[in-house]
Amino acid sequence: MSSSVFHTIGLIGKFGDPNVAHTLNQIAAHLRQRQLRVLLDESSARLIPDNGLEAASRATIGERCDLAIVMGGDGTILNAARSLVDYEVPILGINLGRLGFLADVSPSEIPHSLDQVLAGQFREARRSLLHAQVIHEGHVASETDALNDVVIHKREVARMIEVDAFLDGRFLNAYRADGLIISTPTGSTAYALASGGPIIHPALEAVVVVPICPHTLTHRPIVVKADSVIEVVLNSANTTQTQITCDGQVSLAIESGDRIVIRKKDRKVRLIHPVGHDHFELLRVKLRWGLSPEASSST
Repeated sequence: MSSSVFHTIGLIGKFGDPNVAHTLNQIAAHLRQRQLRVLLDESSARLIPDNGLEAASRATIGERCDLAIVMGGDGTILNAARSLVDYEVPILGINLGRLGFLADVSPSEIPHSLDQVLAGQFREARRSLLHAQVIHEGHVASETDALNDVVIHKREVARMIEVDAFLDGRFLNAYRADGLIISTPTGSTAYALASGGPIIHPALEAVVVVPICPHTLTHRPIVVKADSVIEVVLNSANTTQTQITCDGQVSLAIESGDRIVIRKKDRKVRLIHPVGHDHFELLRVKLRWGLSPEASSST
């Protein structure tokens, strides 16, 4: 019999990527050898048909599984996190691309790291998400969650947008910029970092507001408390086509005069890391800290 602390495992592979099939089969076989029940995400089931695994919707995985193993990159983790956060299912990321901040177990580490996790030897991190609502003429027109960031940005290339930002009901600033990023600590190493924002440790309870290429150079990134309510109003004088993109994956339409209300989501996503996980080691490797210019240019 298996001594695993988990009993029903959900498998989620990168959407539409046939290269994930081998890893899906490898992990599924490893789990079934340990007499664990395996549910395969419906989209992944199309990649490995006729394998005898039970296909399940994302909601079913959330309801029945006590662990979700996600194979792909950070983008696949972001997608899984949004769909599973309300079920409080812990997520273990298997990295099949470049080194990621969220998916940090490489395929070569699968047998050893997976057995450690199944035996209860792991570190759990709880990460905050944002919840964004688009208010159009007094009604919620659309809403979604984001683990990394909510970005209000232009659709056209050589144009700026004009927005007014409020913090807990008080006017914060009027921005003329290519866009505005509202980021969690998890997302501080993504688009926010590329736009000049600070790196925030993922354990901190904070939100960062980062303008993208602001017209006024004194408009700098601002870090605020996590339970702040941030409201962004698309200025009625704005003539640039504008939209919201959450985690770089979900887009919401907005019009002049719409209000975007962003607040911390009540539930947090549960991420599972191997025992040796080191956030600062990831930063050093990803951002090439501590390398001489010669070493950095050769990698």
